[in-house]
Amino acid sequence: MKFKAVIFDLFGTLVNKFPIDESIDILRQMAEVLLVPADGLVKLWFATFDERHGGAFQDLEADIKYVCKQLGASPEDSRVRRAAQINLDYVAQAITPRPNAVEVLSYLKEHGYKVGLVSNWSDEVPTVWNNVPLSRMFDAAVFSCRVGAMKPDPRIYRLAAEKLEVKPEECLYIGDGDSKELAGAAGVGMHPVLINDNAGDGEHPLNTEAEEWKGERVSSLSEVITLLE
Repeated sequence: MKFKAVIFDLFGTLVNKFPIDESIDILRQMAEVLLVPADGLVKLWFATFDERHGGAFQDLEADIKYVCKQLGASPEDSRVRRAAQINLDYVAQAITPRPNAVEVLSYLKEHGYKVGLVSNWSDEVPTVWNNVPLSRMFDAAVFSCRVGAMKPDPRIYRLAAEKLEVKPEECLYIGDGDSKELAGAAGVGMHPVLINDNAGDGEHPLNTEAEEWKGERVSSLSEVITLLE
């Protein structure tokens, strides 16, 4: 089949995942501003992963207020805004394209392919997304927290295809296998391909779906072009 669109995962595919030690440091900085125990904030921030990424809260400040409430704190709005800005500033500078990402995305645009993004993430990423240079290379971006559906929920893939004005079966899906995203993409008729150029890097070990994946795979973003030729 001739594909009309290529849909990418974001973290672990086009952009490196946030280093765990850096993420914890940012949370500790936020805790200091919020006047809450740092260890408690870190623990609850990770514990509420699914709620935050699934859109349970209105925005990043609501995420922060919820976690603070669980810690028995109710910081002033000005402190919440400052803590949120610490997070947003970090995320904006951390969304840096991996090697060959810009070249591959440029190739796709130049050759008439529609380019989409499907990402499981909480509100800090879509909040800064339009100010990140990488965003200009996409025709549509769908974030789980904004649509209330996380990969591998079929709704998030279908919504991306709708935004790109293509059928799911006309889409090539590229991801590192987190959140069972490849099976989810296949389930709606997309053609999923595993990218595993960061496989088993120690801090972010190869996930279960990637380990067991029997379908097509590439070892670098540049190989995506060969799938279309």
